[in-house]
Amino acid sequence: MNAPDSTQWIEANQQALSEELAWLRQRLEQIGSDAADDVEPPQNTAYTLDFLSEQFRLSPFERRILLLCAGMELHSEIGPLCGKAQGNSRLEHPSFGLALSLLPEAHWSALSHSAPLRHWQLIHVDDPTRLTTTRLVLDEGILHFLLGAGQLDQRLASRLQPLAAGQPLPASQRQQLERVVSLWNRDKEPPVILIRGNDPLAGRALASQACRQLQLQALLLRADDIPIAAEERTLLARLLSREFLLSRAAVVIDAGDNPPSHLAAFMEQLMCPMMLQGTRPAGLQLASVGIEVDRPTAEEQRELWRSALGGLEAVDDTELLPLATQFSFSSTDIMATAEAVRTELQLGTPLKQALWRNCRRHSRGNLDHLAQRIVPRAGWDDLVLPRGQKAVLHDIGRQVRQRATVYERWGFAGKSARGLGISALFAGESGTGKTLAAEVLAADLELDLYRIDLSAVVSKYIGETEKNLERLFSAAESSGAILLFDEADALFGKRSEVKDSHDRYANIELAYLLQRMEAYGGLSILTSNLRASLDRAFLRRIRFVVQFPYPDIAQRNEIWQRIFPDQLPRNDLDTERLARLHVAGGNIRNIAMNAAFLAAEKGDPLSMADLAQAARMEYAKLEKPLNESELRQWT
Repeated sequence: MNAPDSTQWIEANQQALSEELAWLRQRLEQIGSDAADDVEPPQNTAYTLDFLSEQFRLSPFERRILLLCAGMELHSEIGPLCGKAQGNSRLEHPSFGLALSLLPEAHWSALSHSAPLRHWQLIHVDDPTRLTTTRLVLDEGILHFLLGAGQLDQRLASRLQPLAAGQPLPASQRQQLERVVSLWNRDKEPPVILIRGNDPLAGRALASQACRQLQLQALLLRADDIPIAAEERTLLARLLSREFLLSRAAVVIDAGDNPPSHLAAFMEQLMCPMMLQGTRPAGLQLASVGIEVDRPTAEEQRELWRSALGGLEAVDDTELLPLATQFSFSSTDIMATAEAVRTELQLGTPLKQALWRNCRRHSRGNLDHLAQRIVPRAGWDDLVLPRGQKAVLHDIGRQVRQRATVYERWGFAGKSARGLGISALFAGESGTGKTLAAEVLAADLELDLYRIDLSAVVSKYIGETEKNLERLFSAAESSGAILLFDEADALFGKRSEVKDSHDRYANIELAYLLQRMEAYGGLSILTSNLRASLDRAFLRRIRFVVQFPYPDIAQRNEIWQRIFPDQLPRNDLDTERLARLHVAGGNIRNIAMNAAFLAAEKGDPLSMADLAQAARMEYAKLEKPLNESELRQWT
């Protein structure tokens, strides 16, 4: 009801309601006499009672039943008068029988299940089996509304919450806001708005602000809070629809990624404007329109950063552009991160360092529970590879660093959104340095590195692999982290000829991953032990391919020289002899570490004898033969 929220208006309404109750008392006092029909109805009627009658299409008789039940709650005289009128002191309450004999224009259908009074829960019947004599009780929420003190029904308040307006929306999101307002203004029966996109907080802000522009009250309902039992679900839908008629409430349903099976049935019972955020429920028949609410563009993020960092030392665009390109943040993310940056600046941290570090920290939350974060500790000096392979790795780092310049400042992103992701394949036998190279890149670029075990992502159930991959990429999108998909052979073997449905869906999984890698805003790396097993069509869509060779004796010698920490106590070690062991860098690290444990247990410096014993252990694990005569020369 569009009524002024003022003391004057409330007092006028209550005065009119009192006049109507005075008329009702006179009718009760003179019931059964001819004088009862001579009691003139009041000139002024209560605004709220008129509004209820109009909204719920009450007949004059049904309106007066509401008045009778309200009188019972508001005036102590009404109860005894009801008992007297019914000739029974135990019936000191409104009843349908009393209403039929007391009120003009009476009709029996007023208390049927489908009639407004009971359908909309305006009144409650204590005992439906004694319809004419049982107590009629005014709904508590309706009583508050009649008095001009309307508030959210307690049965709704436990499940719904008013939706805050949220942060101001940037231009790209305001366009979607204007579209929603236009759709709901244009159509007599507004469609369900399906809010999608990768900025859920902005989606809620959009829903709230659209409702405000349309003079609607936005109420948030989580799909998991919708009752499973059909009777309870129907009651909730009816109360929500009633709330729309009382206070112009619209419902925003948070469906999540896996909406409950009864959500569609519930939505089809609602008679109010609806928005749904999350996955569309199966079986929904209502007319709907999808709205994409994505994170602000890179340019909009730069403006948001300027605003959020206002009052600090001048921030150059050369610092903000890489920030906005690398970390795809929402308005809320930027505000929260800027606040953390201000705190660090008070401790003397340089602005550029504080910005980058806090952006990394803020973006981790979405991904930490889906993948293993690797803290990079290696540098370029720790990586022993041929010059050509190292050059390709430097090229990868260069492209990640210069994405902002080439894609945004030089306009390549404006040409096409496809193919902007930077992808690489690291192929080579186990232990040849593929994961170490990813660590080196992460350390050099000051980015987080996450390892994803593809064997755990791939599912035998159709469609589940794509869902798992989508969760990973969506969670990583805001961080621009380096994604290391280990053991890519689990998913990227040669595509088979389509012989059955499983072959067809295996190809769909592959195509889906390729598409997500091309759209991902960061660097994604795949590792494989067998490059030859990978499909040529797949390789064409990878920007960089790095073959990690098995190290020759000179490279193994270099690895042995670098493998020991400076603080490790050790005797003279013959790295040329150690390099004769035909093992990869990963195995060299295992031998060195196991030998260090042997030396630590004895309390002696590391010796060639310790390394010989550790080599035997590693070769036994690999089930490879070992030249014992060579080892004896070590000691």
